[in-house]
This record gives sequence, structure tokens and C-alpha cells, in this order.
Amino acid sequence: MAQTRHTLSVLVEDKPGVLARVAALFSRRGFNIESLAVGPTEHPSISRMTIVVAVDDLPLEQVTKQLNKLVNVLKIVELDRAASVQRELLLVKVKADLATRSHVLETVQLFRAKVVDVAPDAVTIEATGTVEKLAALLRVLEPFGIREMVQSGMVAVGRGSRSMTGAEPRLRSAS
Repeated sequence: MAQTRHTLSVLVEDKPGVLARVAALFSRRGFNIESLAVGPTEHPSISRMTIVVAVDDLPLEQVTKQLNKLVNVLKIVELDRAASVQRELLLVKVKADLATRSHVLETVQLFRAKVVDVAPDAVTIEATGTVEKLAALLRVLEPFGIREMVQSGMVAVGRGSRSMTGAEPRLRSAS
């Protein structure tokens, strides 16, 4: 059975150690997390983890059930690509001397990215988009010489007006 990519949106209590427990659960199962982004939500006591993992459907269901058993996990939703907005952030430092700078800047415009830092022999570019868009940008910039890059994990939210949190979810009591 071929593995497929799954994007999980996990609401958790904003408490110390939650990230470690969630990551450990995937690790114990032998799953490699391809992307993990954690940040605040519209509720100060709740964080959202966006986890991208390539696994078979059945083991993913088992992990999801185990995640639901963790005390600080409030809600888990698998986000389908067609029914969600998914983005990553890329910062890339590219060689750009006088001879190549105009070509690099044209590429930046073509991909609707922006230059966030300029040095005499390099520019730093910020781009957001899908994994595919960012990979395409890197392929075009690679011949100029990539000096350094960092890419965030995927962040995603369901399309439409429905919210994962709706009203503030009730936090489980620590019993």
C-alpha cells in the first residue's frame, strides 16, 4: 500500500510539554513528520499544530485515536487539500551581483515574492505559497546560487466560514 500525505490540524491546550508528547507519539509509531508548525489561535489558551505526515490510511487512523487520548489534545481534523488553504513561508538568500541582480529581481516579481534584505552581492527573498510554488521558485533561483534558506512548516485552515474552534472549546480538567 502506498503512503499518502496527510495534513492534520490539531487544537491543543497551550501548556508546556504538549509538543513533545505529540511528536513522541508519531516517533513511537515510526512515522516521520514532514512538516510541523505550532502557533497561537484566536483563543489565548489554545494552540494549533499543523502536522504533515506521509503514512497509510489505517495507521493514521490509529495515531489519530491515540492523539485524541492525550489529555491536552482538544480536537483533530484532517484537512483535505481541496477543502483547505495551505501555505508555507520561505526565506532564501541568493547570490545577486551586478550582472545577475536584475534577473533575480524579475524572478521575485514573477513569483509574487518580495525582497526583504539587500547586500552588495546577495538578496534575501521572502515568499509564501504552496509547497509546489516554493519548490518551483527554488528551482529557478538555484542557478544564481542559493547561499542560505529556511522554510517554515505548513500552516493550514479549512475553507469557508466554519471554524475548528467555533466558540472557545472547553478545556479538559486535569484529573
